[in-house]
Formats: sequence, structure tokens, C-alpha cells
Amino acid sequence: MVDWGLGTYERIAEQLLPAAEAAVQTADPVQGETLVDVGCGSGNAALLGAERGATVIGVDPSQRLLAVASAAAEERHLDAEFVLGEAASMPISDAEADVVVSVFGVIFAEDPGAAAAEIARVTKSSGRLVLAAWIPGGPISDAVRLARQTMAEILDQPSPSPPFPWHELDSLSDLFEPHGFSASLTEHLLPFHAPSIDEFMRIEGENHPLALSARPVLEKAGKAAEVQAGMRRIYEEGNEDPSAFRITSRYVVAEFRRP
Repeated sequence: MVDWGLGTYERIAEQLLPAAEAAVQTADPVQGETLVDVGCGSGNAALLGAERGATVIGVDPSQRLLAVASAAAEERHLDAEFVLGEAASMPISDAEADVVVSVFGVIFAEDPGAAAAEIARVTKSSGRLVLAAWIPGGPISDAVRLARQTMAEILDQPSPSPPFPWHELDSLSDLFEPHGFSASLTEHLLPFHAPSIDEFMRIEGENHPLALSARPVLEKAGKAAEVQAGMRRIYEEGNEDPSAFRITSRYVVAEFRRP
């Protein structure tokens, strides 16, 4: 299990803000509603919801990121509380949330079924849920897969099994329809920019918890340089800006409502 408090994830989260904006716009929280942000990280979606006047509760397993989010809310004088918890176990009362959002958060839940049940528990019967989830494929997805496969080989583990398809309507319907939700999807694009491939890789390598947790294992096995070179080739092939660096990832915003 990754420690999302490693590194400086808030630096990475800055790149994901457009996805948080899309999710919160879809959720459309208003004054007087309670919004729960599952896997809130450094608070992108939570703070946007609070800016709209909602009373916000952010939930995350990283105490450090909760502190970052809380400090940002205090600095901006926003009504937001940040509490320690996971998607499958939230310190929130039954039917407390008018709106639940999760931007690339719940997709890391170890037990999707338990996470769906917990989200349903905290959501009012008239409530709504909005999730953002990556669509597999593209340079970043391919680069992460390379690193994960190499880690599995080093640790003599089976190749990583495909994660739950949070981006597929049928899978999401199977997960949430038993809890009374109907789902719809819209597809979005999220570009990542940097002055160069090397700068992008430096930022990711120095700040992203996944990169930082993998590095000691790769270095001990003498595989770090090989993986870096492989990831660089993937980024070179996918680069959309010959004068700098730009790659585009695809994601969905899934909206769930109870009739």
C-alpha cells in the first residue's frame, strides 16, 4: 500500500486541478449542502466545493496531506474539515452527505465493493455522487505499468492484475446499482505540461509518492536506470510538443444519482 504522505503530492495535485474543477462543476454543490471528498489529498475538490458555499468534509488516509488541505482552507477562510479515514471506512454519520466527490481517490481503494457500500452509507437518499477516474492507456499509464511490472519481477511477485475498471459504465453500474444509484459518464482530457521531458520526470520523481516508494527497490536491484530509460522512451514517443513537453491523459467523470 502506497504512503501518499511521501514526497510532496500537493505539487503533483496542482496538475490535476482541472479534473477537480470538472468533477465539482458536475456535482454542483450549493450553499447549505454537505459535500464529502473521498481521498481528498491536498484538497483540490474539497476547497472548490467550499468556495461554492458547501460545508465540506475531506477524508484521506494521509495525515500530512490532511494538514496541507486544512492549512489551505484556513488561509482562504473556507468552511472545510479534514479527517483521517479511507474510502471503505469513513468517520462520517449515515446519510450525512448531500454530495460525495472523489477525484482519482476512491479508484485506489483496495476493496471497491466495500468503498461503494461506504459511500452509499454516508450519502442521503436524495444525494448524488461524482467520481473522476483515469482511462487506461497513454504515456503516463504505460510508464507506470512499466515500473509496476519491473517491481513485480524484482519482488518475485505475479504481474500486477488489472485494477477495477472505474472508467467503465457497466462496471460502475454493477458496483453502485445495488445501492440505488444510476450512473452516467462523460469523457475528458487532461494535458500535462513541462519545459522538457527531463523536467517532467524530475518533478514526478522528486514529488510523487509512487515514484518515491518504488525508487529504493529499483535502486537496490540495479534497475533504476533501466526503468528511467524505458519511461523516457515512452514519454518521447508520446510527446505532443516538439519544442517542450506535453502529453494528454484521458479520464471520465462519472455521475451517480438515486431516483
